[in-house]
Amino acid sequence: QVQLVESGGGLVQAGGSLRLSCAASGRTFRTNRMGWFRQAPGKEREFVAAIIWSGSSTYYADSVKGRFTISRDNAKNTVFLQMNSLKPEDTAVYYCAARIGSDLEYGYWGQGTQVTVSS
Repeated sequence: QVQLVESGGGLVQAGGSLRLSCAASGRTFRTNRMGWFRQAPGKEREFVAAIIWSGSSTYYADSVKGRFTISRDNAKNTVFLQMNSLKPEDTAVYYCAARIGSDLEYGYWGQGTQVTVSS
């Protein structure tokens, strides 16, 4: 089992920045990939970014490329999402997720943190 706890959400004006954190605990040694997803009101959950836990590869949705940066601190079992140049359309609940072992799906999810960008 892996437990994920997000933090860092809040209210920010358009053009501003926020940094989200996701602290992982439990059987984290089996983590192979961590990702961030978001869900806006009335919309389906969508992929934002992902990072390979044991390497340096990162992946981004086209809508956030150049503005968001995903990173990790393996020693602290924490993944970050630095969000710059925020837009009102970035408003959503942001979720951290983990893929374990050879799983192809994200099987572990945090409770989410609200990000609101005002215009």
